[in-house]
Amino acid sequence: MSILNVEHLTHGFGDRAIFQDVSFRLLKGEHIGLIGANGEGKSTFMNIITGKLMPDEGKVEWAKNVRTGYLDQHTALEKGMTIRSVLSSAFDFLYELEGQMNEICNKMGEVSGTELETCMEELGTIQDLLTMHDFYLIDSKVEEVARALGLTELGLDRDVTDLSGGQRTKVLLGKLLLEKPDILLLDEPTNYLDAEHIEWLKRYLRDYENAFILISHDIPFLNSVINLIYHMDHQSLNRYPGDYDKFQEVYVMKQAQLEAAYNKQQKEIAELKDFVARNKARVATRNMAMSRQKKLDKMDVIELAAQRPRPEFCFQEARTPGRYIFQTKNLVIGYEEPLSTPLNLEMERGQKIVLTGANGIGKTTLLKSILGLISPISGNVEQGDYLEIGYFEQEMPQDIETSCIEEIWKEFPGFTQYQVRSALAKCGLTTKHIESKVKVLSGGEQAKVRLCKLMNRKTNLLLLDEPTNHLDVEAKDELHRALTAYKGSILMVCHEPEFYKDLADQVWDCAKWTTRIV
Repeated sequence: MSILNVEHLTHGFGDRAIFQDVSFRLLKGEHIGLIGANGEGKSTFMNIITGKLMPDEGKVEWAKNVRTGYLDQHTALEKGMTIRSVLSSAFDFLYELEGQMNEICNKMGEVSGTELETCMEELGTIQDLLTMHDFYLIDSKVEEVARALGLTELGLDRDVTDLSGGQRTKVLLGKLLLEKPDILLLDEPTNYLDAEHIEWLKRYLRDYENAFILISHDIPFLNSVINLIYHMDHQSLNRYPGDYDKFQEVYVMKQAQLEAAYNKQQKEIAELKDFVARNKARVATRNMAMSRQKKLDKMDVIELAAQRPRPEFCFQEARTPGRYIFQTKNLVIGYEEPLSTPLNLEMERGQKIVLTGANGIGKTTLLKSILGLISPISGNVEQGDYLEIGYFEQEMPQDIETSCIEEIWKEFPGFTQYQVRSALAKCGLTTKHIESKVKVLSGGEQAKVRLCKLMNRKTNLLLLDEPTNHLDVEAKDELHRALTAYKGSILMVCHEPEFYKDLADQVWDCAKWTTRIV
């Protein structure tokens, strides 16, 4: 049974085309991975099918009475809402049904005959719906999901605006899972989730009986939960049965076949043109030349898609620092309350260290304390000599109004326009991206702008806070290569073992010293 039909979808921003005559069909129970390079339009597609964005052309048609649940990259939560109230809001439609049921009960005392029978039928239908959707188990359901995602320990009466980015993602994800929609729409759900909760989500989606569409650049996670791939590439959308690895096999083979057919046709075209050029003026061979020209005119010419710019990351290296990068003495990090026990840590020149652990236990706070951006609650950090630090933050401000060019020029006012454009192009951004405002770019494209800033400054220490979030597979592989080649020191927060396992000299589990239970 078809849940969603998308026909002849065309959309773009300004003169930048995103989709061209795209069609898509979702069947009941399908577990779809929606993949593609950064900026190909995955989040835009989600916004179109959920009605947040109107397409330029085409039709989006949902089956009747289908309930959708959408977790996007930038859902807002308002001050005053608690974790419990957000999770319980998953059942708002059931509370509305309960209100209707109470109205019918009140009305039944005043009617009789046929009208009473109608009321009884409506009442039965509503009671069946409430039972089917576990209305009478709401409190226990909320507790169960909150516990599975590590939210119970935060305190269910805590204001959601006091939470970290990863904790807010967990709250929104919990609400979505409690809603039990007919179709789940998940945009990068593993961003900011730690390993333990990614495993729980993996098990949940593997057993999920309804349909879902999942956007993710975390390939091991993707492979473990989906049975169908839709690939966004050069304004088109193509279907591939199986997981990501199977898609890769088929895609590489298709590209090789297309290239072979293109080369064969180009050779034939060259031979036909050469024959026409040599024979069209001679009376004896003019008819043969005209025949070949007609063949040329009727030929359906194969076109290869333009090569997408590949990112080339390379971090410039500053002078050699002293032996110790930093040393902490009884450092207690936090804001109003401590997030750690007293820490006595040290990092030596050339080391590559990864910080792991659940969200909200202070990984980002530790980075900022080492940088001196926030003051510790007690103790101190002693930075080494001759440090040149590059810092990669998790996110850019959402209200940023500058273009990509302006953003780089702010950091490097001495650059010419050519140097700015070249620097951004090296990070895999096209001319249209470079001239766009940063806020209209995808999460992965914004990450490339931040990496561009980092690459063009000489450093001997990189502090990286979740640098792989939002990056597509190609960019992630290139970043891994560049960080492996980097001769300086690296202190990185990362939740992807596949990315850091052969890069890190040491892995520090922050759960060992945190004062917070998450």
